[in-house]
Amino acid sequence: MARVPSAAVAAAGLVGGYAVARYTKRRPLGGAVLAAAGAVAAKGWRERAGTPTAAALTGLYTVAFGASHPLAKRIGAWPSVFAVAGTVAAASYVLADRRA
Repeated sequence: MARVPSAAVAAAGLVGGYAVARYTKRRPLGGAVLAAAGAVAAKGWRERAGTPTAAALTGLYTVAFGASHPLAKRIGAWPSVFAVAGTVAAASYVLADRRA
């Protein structure tokens, strides 16, 4: 069975977490989606690139989530989410997925 790239999982977690929170109006539910996808992505990063890289990418994932909030005030909510998701996906691909 083919593995789903961790870059896709991480991006889906950021976009999906925001979408769930926005459309259900339940922020904790969106946070659960964000956390679950982050955990799955972190497992993939660790398997593909080792613990130090997984830790760095998990930190980036967390910082990107936090950074999306002030960025949204400047460029809008959806563009902000897509920008941080793209950044995390690109870093994930370069540091972990490309090696696999």
